[in-house]
Amino acid sequence: MTRPSTIAIDGPAASGKSTVGALLARRLGYLYLDTGVMYRAVTWAALVRGVAIEDEAGVSTLARRLRIDVVPPTVDDGRQVTVLADGQDITWEIRSPEVDWGVSPVSAYPGVRAALTTQQRRIGRRGRIVMVGRDIGSVVLPRADLKIYLDATEAERACRRYREMLARGKAADYKEVLASVRRRDEIDSSRAAAPLCQAEDAVVIDTTPLSVEEVVERVLALVDGGRPAG
Repeated sequence: MTRPSTIAIDGPAASGKSTVGALLARRLGYLYLDTGVMYRAVTWAALVRGVAIEDEAGVSTLARRLRIDVVPPTVDDGRQVTVLADGQDITWEIRSPEVDWGVSPVSAYPGVRAALTTQQRRIGRRGRIVMVGRDIGSVVLPRADLKIYLDATEAERACRRYREMLARGKAADYKEVLASVRRRDEIDSSRAAAPLCQAEDAVVIDTTPLSVEEVVERVLALVDGGRPAG
């Protein structure tokens, strides 16, 4: 049986999709594309080129003109992929605090989302890709060979985010983290442009009681033509 060449993984914040997607891509030898890096690339370009983050029209125009590419790592420095903006390697530049601050409003602009959806589809057409986001199976790659929707309870997702913050040495309050997860869910589900939603033909996996490796194994079973156990 031919393995699916395009795999879409969606889900709410802290459902495990980025971790699972990266591990799955590595196991399959596929490109891993977390679409969030492309929104970071537009944010970086706006900051460098002097386009105000609050200028929705200007940022949207920039997103339409900027050619973003995501390819396998070109440098052995711990990166998962290489991110290019008009041919320039910006893999680490998009991880700056300034980009962290600006990426949320940029990713909410409908014009930016439309422009990047086109670019994500261009990359997806190459095949052998695991693409991760919140609207991949429903909007970006509606004809993906395999669609996965990872979910978990709010409490479990907040616990994961809380533990991640503590592990990075950051001060964290569980109640505040839980409130943040709930706010993010509300924003992602209610936004006008490409809201978070489960594609009708996606396979749903509840990751609440599962380890990362168990989730990966379930997805691999689907990749190989079976059904996940349990």
